[in-house]
Amino acid sequence: MRTRLDWLLTSADIPYLTSDESLPDSALAEQVRQLAQYELGFSQIFKLDRRLRKIADPARYAGVLAPLRLAVLGASTLDHLLPALRAVGARHGFLIDCYLAPYGQYLREIADPASALHAFAPEVVLFALDATHLVGEQISDAPDAALDATMERLRAAWRGVIAGFGAQVIQQTVLPRMLPLMGSNEHALPGSPARMAAALNARLRTAATEEGIDLLAIDDAAVHDGLAAWHDPVLWLKGKQEISPAAAQHYADLALRPVLARRGRSAKCLVLDLDNTLWGGVIGDDGLGGIVLGQGSAEGEAYLSLQRYALDLMKRGVLLAVCSKNDDAVARAAFEQHPEMLLRLDHITSFVANWEDKPTNLRRIADEIGIGLDSLVFVDDNPFERNLVRSALPMVRVPELPEDAALYAGTLARAGYFEALAVTREDRERTALYAANAAREKTRASGLDITSYLESLDMVLEWQRFDAAGQQRIVQLVNKTNQFNLTTRRYTDAEIAALIADPNALALQFRLRDTFGDNGVIAIVIGHLTPGGELDLETWLMSCRVLGRGVETACLGVVAGEAKRLGATALLGRYVPTERNDMVREHYPRLGFVADGADHGETRWRFDLDRPLPDALNISVNDIRGSAT
Repeated sequence: MRTRLDWLLTSADIPYLTSDESLPDSALAEQVRQLAQYELGFSQIFKLDRRLRKIADPARYAGVLAPLRLAVLGASTLDHLLPALRAVGARHGFLIDCYLAPYGQYLREIADPASALHAFAPEVVLFALDATHLVGEQISDAPDAALDATMERLRAAWRGVIAGFGAQVIQQTVLPRMLPLMGSNEHALPGSPARMAAALNARLRTAATEEGIDLLAIDDAAVHDGLAAWHDPVLWLKGKQEISPAAAQHYADLALRPVLARRGRSAKCLVLDLDNTLWGGVIGDDGLGGIVLGQGSAEGEAYLSLQRYALDLMKRGVLLAVCSKNDDAVARAAFEQHPEMLLRLDHITSFVANWEDKPTNLRRIADEIGIGLDSLVFVDDNPFERNLVRSALPMVRVPELPEDAALYAGTLARAGYFEALAVTREDRERTALYAANAAREKTRASGLDITSYLESLDMVLEWQRFDAAGQQRIVQLVNKTNQFNLTTRRYTDAEIAALIADPNALALQFRLRDTFGDNGVIAIVIGHLTPGGELDLETWLMSCRVLGRGVETACLGVVAGEAKRLGATALLGRYVPTERNDMVREHYPRLGFVADGADHGETRWRFDLDRPLPDALNISVNDIRGSAT
């Protein structure tokens, strides 16, 4: 028995998976993205793993396969998981170098600066600790004390990893594999191994939030798939393999989702087809009253379940869009007039209904919203349309759908495209933010010249130092912003907390308000003083929502003022080119910085603070105390 990644295609005609030598290395990076659409077979995983491990120069695959050092720590047999982690990593755009700590030696490895773990310097550390190791296999006479000791040990290990490497920490929950001693009333025996495993998982969830680490919730997966799909007692007794090899690919997929989320690679927008996807039938043929939707029929409630899930995703911060071959007015009528519709037009950020092909319309949706095509998830009941989009736009995520609409929502949820690590206020308000941005664009097109238009917005830029209240949003922004990001440096929770506590660091967050509303946090600038008295701007990033509005110049004024307060005589800026940030190549020269050298593609820029600042639009600037400047 094995788990199924049923949102993926089940087979692939990819040459380099059929033979290790069938495709030259130069073509591997070009075609590896095709893997995102397929569930790999056992032989394909091992063939791809062998091929990936032969890559001598990871730099050749920059932009397609990003190098990633992943350490796996545990106290059971884990070797069989590494090929799947590397192969699934390639499917998600990573060239993973794995380090497996010696069996049961993870605490020593973390504590010893001379250990192989320290030499490896992981970027991500996965604690893959089994249930026997953490809770034991016998009744405990003091379960609370035992769990307290276990959690204290784990917290210390997490903190050691963060302090030693600045790495992302992922903690595996324990499988619910302990045999019950009381049946349905297991809670009546708190010291039973089964009860302690459940209690430990609850504590792990609380501690993860408190410590800023991420969870790999294999207990939830086992509940859905059945324990037998994840754990084979025979293999546990013979080889101490807690995770069955049959579940290795699914395990790897779940383990890498927090890595994708931490690096801003989770999807941002759910794009929905209409006919036979959000309702049963074809509205253009069947009419408003003829579509199948709503309470009273199993089929009608099945479509409601997908709408309900989409609505909940929207409330969590996922944007919704419509892409349908339909007459626009007829399609909108269902949202405006059908009494059983849960989704309404004000929930939809981009509504495209016409008779053009779906790839063209998906490009239109991405452009209208202002996000990349790789941020879209496209849900359509029609296999032809799904395959067309996969072929034309391989960067768009397209889940396979089962025949029964009752299973649509569950399939989409299990695919994990929208994996998130936290929910901020800006996430909850994202649909309103993008809707307001669309209103701004309509006003921009009304005939005003650009300067008059921008001044008509009555923009107010609010700024303050990093603070604990905004920490989650700051971490989220610095780790997911790729386009308007001068260096694309990533920060952990611990590093942001250190900046909050350091009065000598420049750590600024900016919000923008205008006549259409609050844009939320739209910019982050981080810098440190050099021994020579300059302020090194190691990070400058902004939301693409505010491009072309003169906000960069207003931010520079604040940065310059704060730099002078810290005693700096000049600002030093760096541009590190990536696949996505070419749009900010001229950011510093546009602001009046002068070239100050280059090295391996990176350019450096300088702005002496005794020079006048460039002219700015009439944007009001308020500091944290609200004193306008």
